[in-house]
Amino acid sequence: MKYPAFVAAALLASSLLSPLAAQTIDVKDAWVRATVPGQKATGAFMTITARDGATLLGASSPAAGVVQVHEMKMDGGVMTMRALEGGLALPAGQAVELKLGGYHVMLMDLKAPLPKDTLVPLTLVVKNSQGVQSRLELKVKVSAVAPDATAHDMSQHKH
Repeated sequence: MKYPAFVAAALLASSLLSPLAAQTIDVKDAWVRATVPGQKATGAFMTITARDGATLLGASSPAAGVVQVHEMKMDGGVMTMRALEGGLALPAGQAVELKLGGYHVMLMDLKAPLPKDTLVPLTLVVKNSQGVQSRLELKVKVSAVAPDATAHDMSQHKH
């Protein structure tokens, strides 16, 4: 099958210019905290490893009006939460955990409740070490607790 020269050139250009984020960014244990009716915000959590180093610049989701990368930390005995300016560094080969009480993706102005066991589309915007931006499309499971959380074992308690 022959392609006209301009079609072949366009196919080649698109394959060369498309960032291959999925090959250099690994996302594990991603989950979004379930919400109740009327709740307008929740968090997304995961572990991200960038093989060659990158920066998580931001995120988006059709489930929320506003999505930001946030940091939660203690400041003088007061828990504070704020959007990160400039993004979150993903050092080469090092797992960066987005977790409760730390870095996380904040979904605000939710358009509907996010019930347990549903999936939420989430797009991460990443800039690689060469400055090239790419989008990583995820479908994240909604859960009441972190996927690796274990139930409290009462068998060892003496009552």
